[in-house]
Amino acid sequence: MTPAEVNLIKLTWSRVVPIKETAAGLFYGKLFELDPSVQPMFKGDIKEQGAKLMATLNVVVESLDRLDQVVPVAKELAIRHVPYGVKPGHYDTVGAALLWTLEQGLGAGFTADVKQAWAKAYTTLAGVMKEAAYAPA
Repeated sequence: MTPAEVNLIKLTWSRVVPIKETAAGLFYGKLFELDPSVQPMFKGDIKEQGAKLMATLNVVVESLDRLDQVVPVAKELAIRHVPYGVKPGHYDTVGAALLWTLEQGLGAGFTADVKQAWAKAYTTLAGVMKEAAYAPA
């Protein structure tokens, strides 16, 4: 990722943080709409899950310029999600729900450059996670 892309993600994320509860609700609503089969994977309080999601995204965004610190944690997270039934294809659905949520939250601020930067960051991290969780041993 370029420094400009990292800065763009950090700037736009700072606009999402004040509406993080709403954003989390939008995200899970869209995720379950796109793939209803994932809903049973979320057995606890979805608001609590949303808070965890937003906290995790915050850590990732704040650490984008230090990916060497994020990647090992992301790999562990991916491996921990396999027993819940998470499959490689779910990462694409999550990415689509995330981009949609950002579009809703940012409105006109969700420009083509913003979308491209977020998609690049997500695709990069999701690739690392899928490789860690599903690559042959």
